[in-house]
Amino acid sequence: MLDFVYYPVAAVLWLWHTGFAVLFGAASGLSWALAIVMLVVTLRAALYRPFLAQVRFSRTMAVLQPKMRQLRAECGDDRERLAVETRKLQQQHNFSVLSGCLPVLVQLVMFLGLLHVLHSFDRTGAVSYVPFLGNTTTMTAAQNADTANYVFAPEQVRSFLHAELFGAPLSATLTSTDSVASVAAVAVPLVVIAAVATHCTARASIARQLETTPQTRLINAMTLWLFPLGTLVAGLVMPVGILVYFATSNTWTFVQQHVVHRRLGPLEPLPPPSVPML
Repeated sequence: MLDFVYYPVAAVLWLWHTGFAVLFGAASGLSWALAIVMLVVTLRAALYRPFLAQVRFSRTMAVLQPKMRQLRAECGDDRERLAVETRKLQQQHNFSVLSGCLPVLVQLVMFLGLLHVLHSFDRTGAVSYVPFLGNTTTMTAAQNADTANYVFAPEQVRSFLHAELFGAPLSATLTSTDSVASVAAVAVPLVVIAAVATHCTARASIARQLETTPQTRLINAMTLWLFPLGTLVAGLVMPVGILVYFATSNTWTFVQQHVVHRRLGPLEPLPPPSVPML
């Protein structure tokens, strides 16, 4: 369905793995892990402009929300007047809903592409039926090992499936291996890094809020604690290779948001709106 995304993502991963294979060997888990890290870095760097547009949209929306509430209070039931004043306010600050939704959509599609390509090295599990992440049919281990994964030949698929990172197979999970200790030694730190990065990103986002409501406080609590907890739980069933991706991606998100917001400066609330009295 998203082959126009899957093939380019797989090609970038192939290029990085080919490069690292020269240094560490094609079957090395380190070659695959570094290729996954650099895949994330490459695609997130390519998506910098959509990310910047999303940040500017969210900052503008945060600044305009108090003014919108004041306009609704002053205009009362006069919806026509409210619509006119709202359009004026949005035009004054170059605010467009499309400019905020489109970057999110682009980043979501690339996120699904990343996960799908990594999941598709092992098409033997239940994730095969998950939309956008898996394939339409589940394969046996033999079929999977003999089937190409987009630009990766079958021998490269087998290389990924047998690759180990510090003794932990990249395709192994904490719940599907007999070598729990070796997998845990790699998986647990990766999961903790991903969860901590998620928590820190949420905490920094909350610190930039100009005001809070009961609804935003509930959402803040979820992003601070529930999302990181979900990351920890997901770590029990995610392959080590996917955990490398999550740890890299979540850390990149935290650092990128910190750098971008620092360059853009603190949010400044707008002065109270002046609504002409009729």
